[in-house]
Amino acid sequence: MAQKARSAHCLVFPYPLQGHINPMHQFSKTLVSKGIRVTLVTTKFMFNSFQQLSGSMPVETISDGYDVGGKASAESIEVYLARFKQVGSESLKQLIEKLNTTGFPVDCIVYDSLMSWVLDVAKCSGLVGALFLTQSCAVDNIYYHVKQGLLKLPVVENRVSVPGLPVLEPLDMPSFVHNPGSYPATLNLVVNQFLDIDKVDWVLCNTFYKLEEEVIEWMSKHLRLRAIGPTIPRKYLNNQKTVEDDTDNGLQMFKVDIDSCMNWLNERQDHSVIYVSFGSMAQLDAAQMQELAYGIKQSGKHFLWVVRASEEGKLPKGFVEETSTKGLVVHWCSQMEVLAHKALGCFVTHCGWNSTLEALCLGVPMVAVPIWTDQRTNAKFVADVWRMGVKVDIDENGVFKGEMVQHCIREVMDGEKGKEVKTTSKRWMEMAREAVKEGGSSDMSINEFVASLTQRPKS
Repeated sequence: MAQKARSAHCLVFPYPLQGHINPMHQFSKTLVSKGIRVTLVTTKFMFNSFQQLSGSMPVETISDGYDVGGKASAESIEVYLARFKQVGSESLKQLIEKLNTTGFPVDCIVYDSLMSWVLDVAKCSGLVGALFLTQSCAVDNIYYHVKQGLLKLPVVENRVSVPGLPVLEPLDMPSFVHNPGSYPATLNLVVNQFLDIDKVDWVLCNTFYKLEEEVIEWMSKHLRLRAIGPTIPRKYLNNQKTVEDDTDNGLQMFKVDIDSCMNWLNERQDHSVIYVSFGSMAQLDAAQMQELAYGIKQSGKHFLWVVRASEEGKLPKGFVEETSTKGLVVHWCSQMEVLAHKALGCFVTHCGWNSTLEALCLGVPMVAVPIWTDQRTNAKFVADVWRMGVKVDIDENGVFKGEMVQHCIREVMDGEKGKEVKTTSKRWMEMAREAVKEGGSSDMSINEFVASLTQRPKS
C-alpha cells in the first residue's frame, strides 16, 4: 500500500541567546504557514529562563552541559563552547531518535551558524542541513573571507576591499576582525560559521535582496545562499494576514510591561519621542552611560529608554527623577510595538542586526551608537550606504561624547539631514515589505527551500 503523505518536519535550533532566538523563531512561523512541521530546539537552561513562552509551536530541549547555570557557570567561553559541542551533539542525536519514533520523523535541521557542529549531527542522521545566518550578509561575507584566508588578520590597511562591499575603514569592520585579540574565542566562533560550508545543503540569511544586492550576488556564486528576511512578525509588514501567534517574539528571557510603555507613548505627540535601546547583550561602562544620559537629556526630547536591570546602576544619580517629565526608563519593552507607535521620531540604537532590520521595516530613522561585534559595520551601512540614519563619532577605543549624541538626535529629529533620512527610511520600509509579500524575493527563496523538503523522499 502507498505510504500516507506527511508534512516535512524541521528542527529549528537557534544559539541560546535572545537575539538569535527571535529571528529563527519568526522564520519557524513562516515555515509553519507554508505547511512545514516545525519543532523548536533550545537548551534546558534557556528554556527554564524564558519569562514568556507563547505560541502553539512545540519546543524540545537538549543539554549544553550546563543545565542549571548556563554559560555563566562555565569557567570560560572556550570551556563552554567545547562542552556544548560535546554534550549537545549527543543530546541532539537522542532528541532526533526520540522524534523519529513519534510518527513525525525529522527531515531537516535549520541550525544557527554559530553551532557548526550541528551539521555533523544532521549528516550522521541522514537529514538536510540548513545553516541560518542571523547577521547581515555583509558581515557574514567578511567572516567568510577571514575563514578562507582571503582577509588576513590583523587588518593593517587603511582601506579594506572585500568583494560585494563598499570600501571600508578598519573601524567599520566587526570588532572581532578589527581587534582580533579582544575576544579570540568569539572570533573563532564567528569565523567557524563557515567550517565545512561545502557540505551544507542550504545557507539562509536574515536579509533581503534589495538591501544587500551586491554582496548577496557574490556570496550566492560560492554558496547555496538565499535571502529569507527580514524575519519579523508579519503583523508589522504592511498589516499582512498573520499566521497564528505571529504578532510578537513569543520566547522572551525578559519580563515585558507593555501597558506602561504604550500608555506613556499614547500621551505623546506624533514623531516626538526618541526610543533608546541597546538590546539584550551590549554593555556600556559607567562613563559611557553618563555620556549617553547627558546626550539624551540635553536633546530636550521626550524619550523612552530601555535600561536592563543589570545596567541600571550605571545611570547618573538622580537621572530618572530629574527627567521624569520628559522620559520613561524601563527594564524591557516590546520593541516592535514601540517602533510601530506613531509617537516615535527616531531610534537611538547599538545597531544590532535585529534592531536595525526592525527599524528599517517600520521606517524609523536611526541614531547609530555601535558598541562591538557586527554593530560598527551595520552602523556604517545605516549611515553611509542605506542613508537611513546618522552615526555618532566613536574613537579607536569605542568612546563617544554626550554632545555628539545630542547633536545627532537633534539632526535626525529637527534638521535637514533628518528630512533626508526620514524619506529614505520610508523607501526601505516599502522594499522590505515588498520582499516578504507573496511572490517577493524572500518569499520565493523560502518557497524554494520548502519545496526541496516537501519533494524529498520520506523515510
